[in-house]
Amino acid sequence: MPAPKNPFKAALRDDRFQLGLWVALASPYAAEVISGSGYDWLLIDGEHGPNDIPLLSAQIQALAGSGSHPIVRLPIGEAWLIKQILDAGAQTLLIPMVESVEQAQALVRAVRYPPHGIRGVGAALGRASRFSRIGDYLETANDEICLLVQIESRAGLDVLDAVAALDGVDGVFIGPSDLAADMGHLGKPGSPEVLAAITDAFARIKTAGKARGIMTLDLEQARLYRDLGATFMAIGTDVTLLVSATQQLREAFLAGDATAGPVSGTKPVSGY
Repeated sequence: MPAPKNPFKAALRDDRFQLGLWVALASPYAAEVISGSGYDWLLIDGEHGPNDIPLLSAQIQALAGSGSHPIVRLPIGEAWLIKQILDAGAQTLLIPMVESVEQAQALVRAVRYPPHGIRGVGAALGRASRFSRIGDYLETANDEICLLVQIESRAGLDVLDAVAALDGVDGVFIGPSDLAADMGHLGKPGSPEVLAAITDAFARIKTAGKARGIMTLDLEQARLYRDLGATFMAIGTDVTLLVSATQQLREAFLAGDATAGPVSGTKPVSGY
């Protein structure tokens, strides 16, 4: 039995659009709840969410069997972190702040077994090999790992063509907020100059034949990114949705809004 198939990687290879959501609450229970909402993928955020390897691992497990593929964003692209989270069962990684070809090449090597990389041969101790029950995991694992690199600075844009051309880089994710800040538009990822940079980046990534990713909390902006050719895109975060829903419910009640109630599409259950 070979390594489990990576449906997200297969979708990117077939140029099928994949819709996602950010999961940053650092809660396996919350991740499991969200996994029933129909998103193609959920990004478990280890960069800005208060996560560590055990928590990331628990959230990967919470998504098992759901229709939502877990993508893990590590806080930094260190080989030892990559080694641990791959053995814990992650198949798709998003690595932030990639700014050089050498850095991207090191990431490719970190997710592959020797002789093509430096991933340690120890998956028998982890979930990745079903605790050694997948007999040919070592021979098949490389093909199912999906590496996404995050470009979010002018330095990253400068090397984008070379990074996107690398064998082993499956997709390039543009980080609009950090890119905007680096371009002098802090807090304004929708500014014309930033949008022009994203538009150009998408075109260059497409020329390299790689998937194009991005995220936004603005649905109008999301539709624009989709029209520009985004292959995988997140349209919200669990944190902001929780803040918005709880605040709106309270405000609607205090305003006497009789239409306020459960989220559309859900059925109230007695005995809360």
